[in-house]
Amino acid sequence: MFSHIQIYIMSLINKLRMDKTVFSIGTLEEQGDDREYWASKTPEERLQALEFMRQVMYGYDPDTPRLQRVFTIAKCAQR
Repeated sequence: MFSHIQIYIMSLINKLRMDKTVFSIGTLEEQGDDREYWASKTPEERLQALEFMRQVMYGYDPDTPRLQRVFTIAKCAQR
């Protein structure tokens, strides 16, 4: 069963799909309007886009097990 967070992230990924009809390729010398675009977005929208890019780069699978917590008992020296 999916948690509320997993459902939210999956809906976010679907909502933030790239519109390939407006995609263009340019050179590094060309001045882009990225700064104006991101300045027009709310902080929440910027964080959503950042999270989407993180998931695209590193993958996201809600069924992947998480890292296990490991506890170690350390013995203190007796005085």
